[in-house]
Amino acid sequence: MEIILASPRGFCAGVNMAIESLDLALNAFGAPVYVYHEIVHNKYVVETFRAKGAIFVDHLSEVPEGSNLLFSAHGVSPEIRRVARERKLYAIDATCPLVTKVHLEAVRYAKEGYRIILIGHEGHDEVLGTMGEAPEAMLLVESPEDVDKLEIPEGTKLAYLTQTTLSVDDANRIIMRLRSRFPKIASPPKDDICYATQNRQEAVRVLSDEADVVLVLGSQNSSNSQRLKELAAEQGVRGYLIDGAADIDPDWFQESDKVVVTAGASAPESVVQECIEFLKERFDARVEIRELRKEEVHFALPKELRSLAT
Repeated sequence: MEIILASPRGFCAGVNMAIESLDLALNAFGAPVYVYHEIVHNKYVVETFRAKGAIFVDHLSEVPEGSNLLFSAHGVSPEIRRVARERKLYAIDATCPLVTKVHLEAVRYAKEGYRIILIGHEGHDEVLGTMGEAPEAMLLVESPEDVDKLEIPEGTKLAYLTQTTLSVDDANRIIMRLRSRFPKIASPPKDDICYATQNRQEAVRVLSDEADVVLVLGSQNSSNSQRLKELAAEQGVRGYLIDGAADIDPDWFQESDKVVVTAGASAPESVVQECIEFLKERFDARVEIRELRKEEVHFALPKELRSLAT
């Protein structure tokens, strides 16, 4: 067996910042530190922090007044921030700056009187936060078919935004349909889909040409990880999305296979290496690292924690 280890893979700058923020908060303030939603969408990361004393909540009513609270990388709505202030919570904002960019675009378009079409997945934490910035002005679409169903009055000023972790190809199909129906629709000056999402998708698209199997490390609720598995299937290659080595079924492989191994932006490198070791031991696999792009992006810690960093 030959393993083609994709690079870049795994943690992006936003995930690194969020994880470092929660580590610092736990060390500085002690347990518990409450986290609104999962810090990132990865089972191993969440379980690791839960063992350290982080408590993940879906409603701020679960957080005792005056407690320390961290907002996850996916961002939150203004209403959540208001409730946090009302409950006298010490809030640490670990929102990914690329998500914050989309929030600010939503606020700007809404103030300028636009109706905003958000391309994203219903119920995703990031989408909930973004739509909360201008709920009266925003509509969600998930497919070109959703675009066809839109009923927009003549003369309405329109703009679109996207969730940061979408499939580039899927988003482009929806954008093309929007522009076909609404030729004057406005868009942000720079794509909303984040650099790491695009880089990981590019790696799968390129390397799948050589592969029999694509193995994606990531959790089932990770949008960008799901897209990597789907992209492999679109390339005609069997793809599997797994949390770790325990999920691997040896029957997926033959001794002669070429296997691309990659990881979504919220999957730790440790689980990648565990899977590689499993394949080495079971199939005498050889590993070749294939680097398509270098990533040197770094995001500053939340202002609430910068004085604590050493």
